[in-house]
Amino acid sequence: MFDENELEGIRERQDQWEEETRDPVLERHGERKDRFATISNHEVDRLYTPEDIADLDFEEDLGFPGEPPYTRGPYPTMYRGRTWTMRQFAGFGTAEETNERFHYLIDEGQTGLSTAFDMPSLMGIDSDHPMSEGEVGKEGVAVDTLADMEILFDGIDIDEVSTSFTINPSAAVIYAMYIALADQQGVPRDKVRGTLQNDMLKEFIAQKEWVIPPSPSLKIVTDTIEFAVDETPKFHPVSISGYHIREAGSTAAQEAAFTLADGFAYVEDSLDRGLDVDDFAPLLSFFFNSHNSIFEEIAKFRASRRVYARVMEEWYDAEQPESKRLKFHTQTAGQSLTAQQPLNNIARVTIQALAGVLGGTQSLHTNSFDEALALPSEKAVRVALRTQQIIADESGAADIVDPMGGSYAIEKLTNEMEAEIMAYIEEIKEIGDGSVRDGVLDGIDQGYFQREIQESSYEYQQRVERGEEVVVGVNKYTIEEDTSPEILKIDETTRDRQLNRLERVKDERDDEEVEATLEALSDAIDSEENVMPYIINAVKAYVTMGEIMQVFEDHHGAYQEELSPV
Repeated sequence: MFDENELEGIRERQDQWEEETRDPVLERHGERKDRFATISNHEVDRLYTPEDIADLDFEEDLGFPGEPPYTRGPYPTMYRGRTWTMRQFAGFGTAEETNERFHYLIDEGQTGLSTAFDMPSLMGIDSDHPMSEGEVGKEGVAVDTLADMEILFDGIDIDEVSTSFTINPSAAVIYAMYIALADQQGVPRDKVRGTLQNDMLKEFIAQKEWVIPPSPSLKIVTDTIEFAVDETPKFHPVSISGYHIREAGSTAAQEAAFTLADGFAYVEDSLDRGLDVDDFAPLLSFFFNSHNSIFEEIAKFRASRRVYARVMEEWYDAEQPESKRLKFHTQTAGQSLTAQQPLNNIARVTIQALAGVLGGTQSLHTNSFDEALALPSEKAVRVALRTQQIIADESGAADIVDPMGGSYAIEKLTNEMEAEIMAYIEEIKEIGDGSVRDGVLDGIDQGYFQREIQESSYEYQQRVERGEEVVVGVNKYTIEEDTSPEILKIDETTRDRQLNRLERVKDERDDEEVEATLEALSDAIDSEENVMPYIINAVKAYVTMGEIMQVFEDHHGAYQEELSPV
């Protein structure tokens, strides 16, 4: 970008600046601390100049928005055409209560729905299972059968809304219920829009919600991808999720690298299935965390797009632009929220949301200020949504495509982030003897990912304990008396109401049809067919989530993590 003569002139001028301007100030006042670094402990320089990006090739490394390598954004006009989807996470209690919250959010201007499920649903067991005691409807909505899904979307035309489902081991069952609901409403399957998280690899790496072992879990994910290509081409069957990897304590580079590696594992498994990369790759979506170090986060998003575009083309022969265009949802960092002085979380969330916007996200969830204490109240949800709306309509951040592009600091950090991401991906590929998929599976068995994340998490906590990382209101600027906001209380009758509905459904359904659909699903698993058509038939017969997942467990066994020694 600069020729050698220009760079030499800049170096000479910088030497003069350091001697005449900077050094006298440093001698008198010094700096606030000896070392400046991001949340990920990546050291940042005091000043960046053109020399830091002397090797940057504008056309190859940056280009223009909407063109490879998509560093500057996946679309040419970005938010000038339309803003990102404001998709606030919602779900608690029974389907009736969450349906009411959905309608509230739509009325307040939300442009997409995002569904949170309770722990029994997430783990693929029914509300009447002994392990569900005390958890029904507590951290999300309880969904046992298609009857719950019907109530959940009562009064909502699913052909007019995009819905995200944050669920993993039992994701195929929820996907089947949504398709069954579309069939009920007369919505053509090719019009159904939304996203299924369905990222089992990151579950074994970080979040730890599973039913069956990694390999058969991967097979089900690929089944959903194959089914979506044929039946629901506007629905994203998997959202490859770095969010939970970051929440577990990874660095920004680890989050991006492990997430992209998981994505490439799904690509390789789908290719082995015989799918065409340009048929399924456009349906893949991603989900990232946005933390407090705003410039590091922006660099992470930009570098991830560049890595994805290059790898999809060079390793997997993707040809279509949509196959190389990394699209992602962003959520602000839940683990950054503090129970102490919770209103401070509004400022944190604003910074993190701004990082997502400046980094080019396609949809965004802003956490509520009270989430360190409980599920968000309506007041807190409204503030979180208004934060996005203020950024979109008042800040001007949405008016310029890639406004940080060309910044010496941002471009340098993006280059450094790309190098660190690729180093991890190459290491994972080496673990798998040339296959990223095998590297991810073997890495899970060997505890590779878990150790990397644990070490980063421990190092961060040590820095907090030593006061090197400031957490406002926790280890600095504390107050003796704190005030707690009013928090959402889950109705104590939730479990009883859910169990009553589940019992009614079981009493009214056709038991012979239930048995027939479960037997057909079992046969499909034995013959290694795509299981999605059989799960859809089962949910239409009002077979419960737990009954369906038990069939998979009977075939593959329940997974227990046993990490190999180093």
